[in-house]
Amino acid sequence: MVIRWGRLRPSIWAVIVLLATVTAAGAESGKAAKPSEFILLAQIALLIVVGRGLGELMQRAGQPSVIGELLGGLLLGPSLLGWLWPSAQAAIFPPSGEQKALLDGIAQFGILLLLLLTGMETDLKLVRKVGRAATTISIAGIAVPFVCGFALGEFLPQSLLPHPEARLIAALFLGTALSISSVKIVAVVVREMSFMRRNVGQIIVASAIIDDTIGWIIIAMIFSLASRGTLDFVSVAQALFGTLVFLAVSFTIGRHLVFRLIRWANDNLVSSAAVITVILLLMSVMAMITHLIGVHTVLGAFIAGVLVGESPILTRQIDERLRGLISSLFMPVFFGLAGLSADLTVLKDPSLLLLTGVLILIASIGKFGGAFVGGALGGLTRQESYALASGMNARGSTEVIIATIGLSIGVLSQTMFSMIVTMAILTTMAMPPMLRAALARLPLGEDEKERLAREEYEQRGFVANLERLLLAVDESSNAKFAAHLAGLLAGGRGLPITVLHVGADAALAEQQRSAEQSHETAVIKAAKASAEADGDGGGKVDVITRAPDKAIAEAIAEEARKGFDLLVVGMERVEDRDGGFDKAIDDLTSGFDGPLAIAAARGAHLAEPTAQARKILVPVSGSNVSRRGAEVAIALARLGSEPLQVVYVSTTRDKGARRSSASMSLAREEAILKDIAATAARYDVNVATSLRANTAPDVAILQEIAASRADLVVLGVDRIQGDTLNFGSVAAAVLGKSTASVLLVSDGEVRPKT
Repeated sequence: MVIRWGRLRPSIWAVIVLLATVTAAGAESGKAAKPSEFILLAQIALLIVVGRGLGELMQRAGQPSVIGELLGGLLLGPSLLGWLWPSAQAAIFPPSGEQKALLDGIAQFGILLLLLLTGMETDLKLVRKVGRAATTISIAGIAVPFVCGFALGEFLPQSLLPHPEARLIAALFLGTALSISSVKIVAVVVREMSFMRRNVGQIIVASAIIDDTIGWIIIAMIFSLASRGTLDFVSVAQALFGTLVFLAVSFTIGRHLVFRLIRWANDNLVSSAAVITVILLLMSVMAMITHLIGVHTVLGAFIAGVLVGESPILTRQIDERLRGLISSLFMPVFFGLAGLSADLTVLKDPSLLLLTGVLILIASIGKFGGAFVGGALGGLTRQESYALASGMNARGSTEVIIATIGLSIGVLSQTMFSMIVTMAILTTMAMPPMLRAALARLPLGEDEKERLAREEYEQRGFVANLERLLLAVDESSNAKFAAHLAGLLAGGRGLPITVLHVGADAALAEQQRSAEQSHETAVIKAAKASAEADGDGGGKVDVITRAPDKAIAEAIAEEARKGFDLLVVGMERVEDRDGGFDKAIDDLTSGFDGPLAIAAARGAHLAEPTAQARKILVPVSGSNVSRRGAEVAIALARLGSEPLQVVYVSTTRDKGARRSSASMSLAREEAILKDIAATAARYDVNVATSLRANTAPDVAILQEIAASRADLVVLGVDRIQGDTLNFGSVAAAVLGKSTASVLLVSDGEVRPKT
């Protein structure tokens, strides 16, 4: 037999760390009766090491990491360590109330953070998209297991109830615990299977979201009942009314306030952690509000997470930092403590083991059956209903949080808590393989295939990934033209826009200008028109206006640090006498390293800057920058009255490779045009194409402007390295000679001169 020491090394180190911790904790606990900071740190360190380590193993085995964190607590608790080595377990996790309170305080705050994270992962747009089917499924998926759980609670032996006289509350709590699903676990597995964008995957996740939301509202109401001890209809009505008012205010005034606070923190506070601080304060305040109205704090934390997750300027970096803090510290501590609180040795009793089996069976059959029936009523096929039911049966972290709340408020006994934790672990571990097997057999329809192709393209696209626009303008007609274009780009998804007024008299002029004539009005009107073209009836964009009191470059650089995806520039003077960009634009763009869009109004747009472009022309060459220009042109052309004109032109790099014979193959050029046409078709934009491959690109573009009678040309350009802003000779020629308005779009990367 060959011993592989490399594989045993982690286990050996784990044993050494455990022995060292036990020795040190034993010595520390004997010094004084008061709570020990050392023991608290040792507890946290062990829960993180063991929980995260087992979580890693679970993930590699295709299971959620939360299972490993729960198992870590079970291994360190009375279920294993306390059974095999009671003195060591008591030394690390002493039973004194003061010492337990320290770790419990961290875990209780962890519950709120976990609910905040769950809320942030709640996609209300997804729920609205498949709301009808998901609502039907959720109602059936909650009602059936709730009735089963309530019936089980009514017949539980009195020995399992901490307060037999409050059996009704315990039965209501058990029914809720059995009916809820873990949206986090469901979403993780669906995402791992690449089914998040499939129809059935969206319905599964949306149903879990509704399950979670309804479940937390019910739990909050049961907490209100439990805190009063009796079924007081007046108190229940007050709690219900307070909850409804809280939800109504949160999703109206609260939504706007949360967005404003996050934007204010991001735009005005220097610290990189300012937004996270505001988010934590919002969570705490909303949790305290729900406590004051008589329901549990988890509801406030959950709704705070939903509102924070909907904020359009919650940057990925801030989101990842917050998730990292919760996942690396609070999740292993909370779920580890839940495992510590469970004592699976009670299952040695055959009657309790049998009752636990009955609990798991009722929970699984009730949830599976209810979701399956709901799927059938919601119009799903048998295969889709089976996949849905398989996914909804996972309790995971949500179940453990609910069980912990029930234990803390005295609704559940220690034994009942252990049984529910066992049920949560087993149903969660059974869900991933069942759901994977069910999803793998689902066919892909033609409509769904087309939608998936469009969404896959959008994930890689430029316009679809814009989150926030910065508009730098003076008081000219060209500025209003740029504002109109920015509004068209922002309106489809309601992107927030910051309008930065630059120029000597910008602030004074903006105050004197009437509201109807303002650049902000141009943005808002264009955004509304763009949203109506998308058919979503939205178009509400949040516009903030600034008039900086410092140099242009410094003001732009300061704004750029706040996380903008595109700078749109509209200035009266675009070019200088030498054919380059005006010094004001040069100074303005020097402080911004990201993508740029520079507008130059010509022709009719000088007299009527907010007029919709009738005919838009976009030159393409197969390069990434030309594709980016095509994306912007497609987004703008949705409101146009004529087809988008796409012309293939050679690039300046192709000068030595132009064809001398028209008979030579044009397969590459035609393929590029077909690709752009297919992209436009995904957005219901008609396209007309033409080829000018054997002509200098600037000449070809100017000829096509005249031939097509275009009134706007969108040109994707490279930003050339140098002391001044330079987009190359082609852009300079088009900008200087075009009779149509011009929008130059650069990707932000600076390329060396060739």
